[in-house]
Amino acid sequence: MGVEVSRLSNGLTVATETLPSIESVALGVWVKSGARNERDDEHGMAHLLEHMAFKGTKRRSAFQIASEIENVGGEINAATSVETTSFYARVLADDVPLAMDLLSDILTESKFDPEELEREQHVILQEIGAAHDTPDDVVFDHFTETAFRHQTIGRSILGTPETVKSFTSGQLHAFMERQYGADQMVVVAAGDVKHDVFVRDVERQLGGFRAKSDSVVPQYAHYVGGDYREHRDLQDAQIVLGFEGRAYHVRDFYASQVLSMILGGGMSSRLFQEVREKRGLCYSVYAFHWGFSDTGIFGVHAATGEGDIAKLVPVIIKELERAGEHIGQEELDRARAQYRAGLIMSGESASSRASQIARQMLLFGRPIAKEELMERLSALTVDRLTDLSSRLFSTKPTVTAVGPVGTLPPYESILDALPRLDSGLRKLAV
Repeated sequence: MGVEVSRLSNGLTVATETLPSIESVALGVWVKSGARNERDDEHGMAHLLEHMAFKGTKRRSAFQIASEIENVGGEINAATSVETTSFYARVLADDVPLAMDLLSDILTESKFDPEELEREQHVILQEIGAAHDTPDDVVFDHFTETAFRHQTIGRSILGTPETVKSFTSGQLHAFMERQYGADQMVVVAAGDVKHDVFVRDVERQLGGFRAKSDSVVPQYAHYVGGDYREHRDLQDAQIVLGFEGRAYHVRDFYASQVLSMILGGGMSSRLFQEVREKRGLCYSVYAFHWGFSDTGIFGVHAATGEGDIAKLVPVIIKELERAGEHIGQEELDRARAQYRAGLIMSGESASSRASQIARQMLLFGRPIAKEELMERLSALTVDRLTDLSSRLFSTKPTVTAVGPVGTLPPYESILDALPRLDSGLRKLAV
């Protein structure tokens, strides 16, 4: 049947997909507002708002929210990302009206009680402390901060202890009223759901929601790159080497996704085979590509002991250079098969499918058919991927490292060793 889409009179988009043989429904409200939409004095507010969503409304206490959904065996949660915030639930088909009522109650009637706020601020301070004590989390926080220096897109989603402690109930209400409007929201359900019935339910619950948000379009992201090293007395070092990536909308986005799989997307990938299997220089290595609405970032993460750092980095750089010289058809076919299988498998999960549809609606204004995605993957060629590699890895790098990183080559040495469009000279020996 595919995805069905309707728009309410206030502009709210409602999308559903019926999934055969599934007796449950994953549903939620996705908002095109995340950490990136915060002002300087609001750092961490989007995440705190997500936490406070379940701390009581004018009709329900925090316990009632939790017990009502669990009384029917369902679950409810929320999540904050750089560019979106989501409130979602999963229930059996008969309990969709209850779940939708809970979600709308959270979005329209949250109290943000000062006592609950103080307790939740304390919880988030603990979360910030726990993240600081986790090197493989810290290294990625510094990675985005360094890649997009002094920009909201590069800031930690959690905020800082100082900002989180400063927020008041009134500020949370003001942030929500400014950022949340029907024009920036989409309601999605996937599973055992009937579109017309669901649309009527959403209309009843959220048809009166304010039509327009007052949010300002975030500042256009500008990739900067650079170097950050934090020496810690640890058993291993966490290292990330990254480059400017591609936004969701640009031609090379899917090519960048596939390239990350060829380089470090599994046990057969180049980095895993060369760095871990053949040389034993680390216990973990993988490549990734993150896309945003107007930019992206491509990176390689490795975790290794202090004694192997000096050898590890040149080998990684050599593999990046090789990708700009040659990629085999078999490698492309394998990565394409991995990507295709991932899409199909995730589509068999109601929750994954609902979030996919929501992301596509917020980014592109329409659902992207699986067949269209497959066509984009089929159009990729080895020449296109090698050309992308030669351009991608010649941009200014972002290097971040946490742990015993004293033997990590200097930033200038890494910069000089990377492939250049006008030069193949190397300064780090492999």
